[in-house]
Amino acid sequence: MTRFARRMADIQPFHVMEILKRAHELAAQGRDIIHLEVGEPDFPSPKPVVEAARCFLNGGHVHYTPALGLSALREAIAGFYRDRFGADVAPERIIVTPGASGALMLALAVLTDPGDAWLLPDPGYPSNRHLVRSFEGVPVALPVDATTRFQPTPTQVAEAWTTQTRGLMVATPANPTGTLLTPGEIVALHAAVTARHGVLIVDEIYQGLCYGVDATTALTRLDDVFVVNSFSKYFGMTGWRLGWLVAPPDYVRPLEKLAQHFFIAPSTPAQHAALAAFRPDTLAILEARREAFAQRRNTLLPALQTLGFRFATEPQGAFYLYADITHLADDSQQLARRLIEEAGVATTPGIDFGDHGPERHLRIAYTTDENRLLEAAARIRRVLGL
Repeated sequence: MTRFARRMADIQPFHVMEILKRAHELAAQGRDIIHLEVGEPDFPSPKPVVEAARCFLNGGHVHYTPALGLSALREAIAGFYRDRFGADVAPERIIVTPGASGALMLALAVLTDPGDAWLLPDPGYPSNRHLVRSFEGVPVALPVDATTRFQPTPTQVAEAWTTQTRGLMVATPANPTGTLLTPGEIVALHAAVTARHGVLIVDEIYQGLCYGVDATTALTRLDDVFVVNSFSKYFGMTGWRLGWLVAPPDYVRPLEKLAQHFFIAPSTPAQHAALAAFRPDTLAILEARREAFAQRRNTLLPALQTLGFRFATEPQGAFYLYADITHLADDSQQLARRLIEEAGVATTPGIDFGDHGPERHLRIAYTTDENRLLEAAARIRRVLGL
């Protein structure tokens, strides 16, 4: 008899993957599909990163690293915090992980007892609530909207907190909305959480992809938070599957034990490649790409506004637009299906990101070049009969 763990009843599919599957089916039929659904930069891995991996692999000695990651890479990440943000982060507090997902798994595993509740903004990245559930925690949605730039407030935290609450998880820049928390707002949320003996986890995986404002980190002002980061977004290394977690010192040894059992170690070639991610020539490439993303945002946002898509807040980070489609359709899932079938434009319906008004929103990723973005807008215009 097939028997699944009870938690599986609460684990929902990642709906964007269904859209991606359909996009590939249509492409196999000869259709031209414009991909605005998956959160993956379209640029290739930076050349210095690829060359560093090739040089390492040519040596042939591809063995395990320590579970916490290469010492040289942990030191390089600490140096990045110091040089870019003025944050004093000891390398010993940095755990290199298989992607940001691995970092979040470690944080939740070391912090969550069965029945512990985690406060999560809704809309928010869907895997967060499912990972909480996977560790027998209870995800508790904090409905957020444009009045607070889709970010939670200390008042919300105070009102939602119970004796079962373990902590709060936030993201800046946020997925799917692209909004940021200011340093002062993070400090205020941290105060609301720690006053109740809770823990704050800050997702900074889109750090660096900011437009019109400087990138920041919670670590410049706080040292008792858990910070999740990644080489996937700003550094353009999605397929390398490498991230990191910064933890308070007392948690490092327990996290090391978990990492030993969960992963043995992060990918050795990926770690050697990532050593080149902080070189000046690599950072110059990444900054040029950030400027390209800014131009894409500035191209797509007004193009969609002329079609009736509404944006209550201007995204300042990541590479997403979270569009209100209520003037165009009754349901974002239906609109997403129509756009891919009739226009060959793949987008993500709001249902992936929570229960707070998902039918009103589409997430649209500007992860392709400006000409393709304008072509997508033109196709959408034709489908909408405008």
